[in-house]
Amino acid sequence: MTSTLEQLRAGQLAGTQRLTLACGLTEFPREIFDLAATLEILDLSGNALSSLPDDLPRLTHLHTIFCSNNQFTELPEVLGRCTQLTMVGFKANRIRKVSGASLPPKLRWLILTDNQVEALPPEIGNCTQLQKLMLAGNQLRTLPVELAACSRLELIRLAANRLAELPVWVASLPRLSWLAYAGNPFNERLEAKAMANTPVADIPWQALDLQHRLGEGASGVIHRAEHRPEYPATGDATQAVAVKLFKGAVTSDGLPHCEMAACIAAGSHPNLIPVIGQVKDHPTGVHCLVMELIDPQLRNLAGPPSLASCTRDIYDAGTRFFLPSALSVAHGIASAASHLHQQGIMHGDLYAHNILHGGQGYALMGDFGAASFYATDDQALAAALERIEVRAFGCLLEELIDRCDAQEAAQSSMAVLAGLKNSCLSEQAADRPLFDEIVNTLSALRDSHRHEPTSA
Repeated sequence: MTSTLEQLRAGQLAGTQRLTLACGLTEFPREIFDLAATLEILDLSGNALSSLPDDLPRLTHLHTIFCSNNQFTELPEVLGRCTQLTMVGFKANRIRKVSGASLPPKLRWLILTDNQVEALPPEIGNCTQLQKLMLAGNQLRTLPVELAACSRLELIRLAANRLAELPVWVASLPRLSWLAYAGNPFNERLEAKAMANTPVADIPWQALDLQHRLGEGASGVIHRAEHRPEYPATGDATQAVAVKLFKGAVTSDGLPHCEMAACIAAGSHPNLIPVIGQVKDHPTGVHCLVMELIDPQLRNLAGPPSLASCTRDIYDAGTRFFLPSALSVAHGIASAASHLHQQGIMHGDLYAHNILHGGQGYALMGDFGAASFYATDDQALAAALERIEVRAFGCLLEELIDRCDAQEAAQSSMAVLAGLKNSCLSEQAADRPLFDEIVNTLSALRDSHRHEPTSA
């Protein structure tokens, strides 16, 4: 809930733990220090700030600060003296400089998306608690080798930078599970090749009758539409479809046109949403993708991570699965992931919140916003990148197991499933199985429970 400057100055916000102010601020309101005894989360996004006060550490309970969409040109060094800060978000500023002094000692989550950062300081290797690093849409040409010391890193977003290569040590980070690097010079040839080798139907904009909005994400808005396949011929035959209109700006994951390329290049699979075609003549030049309309009963398997959970999804209280249903979801997603890697595509965001399911084991993998291409003929690189995604799948498997109701007779299957999960989560990347092996294991388990109920 957004508060007002008047409420703050009148003392009406005493005792608050979270403060959000978006009112054209050009200076940090000193009255915020009146909340020092309780304030934990400070959100000053959407203002015109370019600096923070030197005495910010007076906010001794502050663990999260957001200053996105402001006018900072460097990450304030005072942040490094805020000993309790774990999350720092400065998306969409004008930041070029990030000094080692600006990094808090307990930093877990750093968001610098959509800035002008040219280099990270070597001191980032001292951030041993770092789990999420959001750097899409900057001007990075290299990554400091010291970042390899951040052994708890699980998610890295590097898309839309100027990287000439992906450092080999990235794949050896023991907990790395979600990686995005599309839109960098070292990958542009592969992205162009993927689009050229994946023909898709061109659908005239006039053949679509856009209807109500179905949803909106960081990269675009999805509408229900009626498609007239015989356009421009006259006739009443129409097909219900979903149309995604891409926003065109860099997101926290990467560039929308890279997402569109991955969606098209992914091809056909029972656990992926089918692509019908793309629109090339939108009146304002917006990129549009036309997809099959999925069953409205399908819903997200979970919600995205919270500030507290950082990298792990949030499930509704009471979410439970029968073993056959959990096995079916796991098998479907592993099979889809295997298919993607055969095409040289890493999904990059294999999470429960990007999976749609119908309650009885049927699942669809969606949201290609973090997808990246790689050369499948470089077998060492291909296996290394696939094993990063396998660890993400291990996290999903762990969540399914934790919420699985299995009969006593199924304990041997649960033991096999737990062993598979442990292998996928191994911090020695070379010890993780590849998706083909995972699919085979899950196929055998699924077949052994095929005749059991999937729901109550």
